[in-house]
Amino acid sequence: MHIFQLSFFLLFLFSSLSQAEQFYNEFYYSNCSVADYTPNTTFETNLNALLPILTFNAHFSTFFYTERGGNPNTVFGLFFCRGDVSFDTCNACVNQATQDIKQKCPNRREAVIWYDLCMLRYSDRNFQSVYDPSINSLALMRRQQNISDPRRFNQTLNGLLKNLSSKAAFSPSVRMLVMGEANFSASQKIYAIMACTPDLSRSDCNTCLEAAISEIPVCCYGNDGAVILGASCAMRYEVFPFYAAAPSAFRRPPSSTTDAPSVKEKRHHALLNYSGPPVGLELMDSSMNGEETQDLPLIDLVTIQAATNNFSDENKLGEGGFGPVYKGMLSNGKEIAVKRLSRSSGQGPKEFKNEVTLIAKLQHRNLVRLLYCCIEKGEKLLIYEYMPNTSLDVFLFNPIKRPQLGWERCHNIIGGIAKGLVYLHEDSRLRIIHRNLKASNVLLDHEMNPKISDFGMARFLGGNQSQVNTNRVVGTYGYMAPEYAMGGRFSVKSDVYSFGVLLLEIVSGKRNNGHHLPNHAQSLLTYAWELWCDGRTMKLIDPLLAQTCKTSEVLRWIHIGLLCVQQDAADRPTMSLVVLMLGSESMDLPQPTQPGFFVSRVVIESDQSSGRAKMVSMNEVTISTFQPR
Repeated sequence: MHIFQLSFFLLFLFSSLSQAEQFYNEFYYSNCSVADYTPNTTFETNLNALLPILTFNAHFSTFFYTERGGNPNTVFGLFFCRGDVSFDTCNACVNQATQDIKQKCPNRREAVIWYDLCMLRYSDRNFQSVYDPSINSLALMRRQQNISDPRRFNQTLNGLLKNLSSKAAFSPSVRMLVMGEANFSASQKIYAIMACTPDLSRSDCNTCLEAAISEIPVCCYGNDGAVILGASCAMRYEVFPFYAAAPSAFRRPPSSTTDAPSVKEKRHHALLNYSGPPVGLELMDSSMNGEETQDLPLIDLVTIQAATNNFSDENKLGEGGFGPVYKGMLSNGKEIAVKRLSRSSGQGPKEFKNEVTLIAKLQHRNLVRLLYCCIEKGEKLLIYEYMPNTSLDVFLFNPIKRPQLGWERCHNIIGGIAKGLVYLHEDSRLRIIHRNLKASNVLLDHEMNPKISDFGMARFLGGNQSQVNTNRVVGTYGYMAPEYAMGGRFSVKSDVYSFGVLLLEIVSGKRNNGHHLPNHAQSLLTYAWELWCDGRTMKLIDPLLAQTCKTSEVLRWIHIGLLCVQQDAADRPTMSLVVLMLGSESMDLPQPTQPGFFVSRVVIESDQSSGRAKMVSMNEVTISTFQPR
């Protein structure tokens, strides 16, 4: 049997689950292509990367399609679980499949493996949404008990299957699984289920199911149970109730006495009725010319509502520029932070996609990790790893918590932020400008290690670009470099400026906004510059920090901070040079020139199209300014 004859297989058709849903992972069949791949090549590397992703997404979905790598070594893969199993069972089955498929089909460029409860397939060609009418159906007869009136049995069966196929193909939401029954006699019924994979079009689904039904008179006339497997669709019928749910409702737990399904049931039902694209967010930056994609698992809204107690005030961690952030706990005990984007916030679909796309591609110990996202019922949710010590500003500017930082922790935090920026600017595949680095966007884990967060405003430089001009200035007052705030020009040196401001804030324990600064200084930068020029730099150091710090090192920090905030972007060091300067006391530092500080609590918002400028009032929150066209 050729692999193309079994593009997809819904072998949820082969076994009945007990009410307790005991996992029974019986291997059924595998099919391997003739073509081989050479071991230890890029294709095998991509295949090895794809299989764990399939297993991981089976925690949240019963169907998922993805790909890894680029031509000519792209590997496409999917899993599909029987529609009435739990996510835990689906995950266990897919996990088993990923382990077995390479053993059953060693070094093959295409392979498919089936169990009672799931199937898994990979290929070197894109088979998503593909229905090939030339592919013949495969019929597997489960039982061979004689039927007393085979003609009447087949008429009843045909009517039932026609009814179900229509529902599977054209119902708004149930193509993943439909079930039904029909009376064959006063004491006997026929039970059937059928489905198309969710990526198939409705017309192709209907065509596929009709072709499968047409096989029954040829293969299974008079047989009281059979499975028909086709391309992207399948069906099963029996004379006993073999599926784990009633035709009109999803399976309920055995102890349930109410009509209201549990949260877990709702999660299953949402995906059971899912009729959109595969459950998993395919992310591609348009400037990458289709070279690489990344997947980020989608998680359903009801799960997040349960995890956050329906976004209760008790779970609220704070309010960001684009909406509130909530603490949550998933059913497996994992703590999460949920960023709920306000519908009235400045972050629209473009910013949301930007944040998800960028951060999904980034992996560094000093960058916060994005776990899932949710786009459902008007909600846009980003789910991050939970940081128990919240953000740096909570400690830095709170007189009660400030003493908890200490010299060693400040040393670690400064170095970690710098290394995170080096990764963004130089070491990641993309050259990313954060554009909104500030104390509140540096999160602290349980060991007080810093992690840069909030990539909603981030942009990357393509090709040989060293800077970009924009008519849309976004950022936070006090942290924006002057060339960006007034001219719309941003580069890696814009982030260097923000780092310099943050470094001086850490040393002084004061915000760069002019409040509570001695001598009515307009900003921390003006105050720091005046002290530097007067030879009184030690006065900038926070007294709490001065008690434990190494004086020569903290003075070096101030020196580096002033180098980072110089007026001319070309004079500022790169972040890789900053890391070297922070780590070597013997390295000579150049003398800083005057910082690029603002003379009042305003920034100049320039209109690049007209050459005019206007004054815009600023405050300490994130801003997003739009220029007229």
